[in-house]
Amino acid sequence: MSGVQFERIGSPSVGYELKLTLRTDSSLHGWFLQIVVLLSLVPLAAAGQNTATKPASWSGILVSSACNADEAFAESPDCTKVIPAAKLALYDDTNRVMYGLEPQSSVTAHLGDTVTATGTLDEDTILLSSLELMSIGLAVGQKAPAISVHDQFGRVQTLDSLKGPNGTVLLFFRSADW
Repeated sequence: MSGVQFERIGSPSVGYELKLTLRTDSSLHGWFLQIVVLLSLVPLAAAGQNTATKPASWSGILVSSACNADEAFAESPDCTKVIPAAKLALYDDTNRVMYGLEPQSSVTAHLGDTVTATGTLDEDTILLSSLELMSIGLAVGQKAPAISVHDQFGRVQTLDSLKGPNGTVLLFFRSADW
């Protein structure tokens, strides 16, 4: 037997509540239940198959995996020594995170170098698609590009306005542990 039945529950002094009763035969009920279960499982199955991550880039210094993030941050000399059975890792000094790198064959010659690694992240390991050496700062004798910045007093400063009788030394500090 199938059908829809409405009932009024309560009393005029307390208020009424409307009750909806849906009665179906067992075949319709079973079919509806199967559809609900199927629609609930489809997103879970799709999520389980979508394990690929998007390519990204990370920059840092190649160090020995025998080093931890605190030692790498402190620039311990042991972090850039070849240690038997240790792999190379990327230390991201911006986030203070160590990443494993695979394949190792593409990084072995670059211990201690500052690099940009491109690839996908699998837990805490970067699966490399490319590795590029980074050049930080200007080469000796290279002319600095024109800059214009506000100082702490709101005045515009340029390289010419900062230039003293012996020239200008301008230092940009990339990261600090405040």
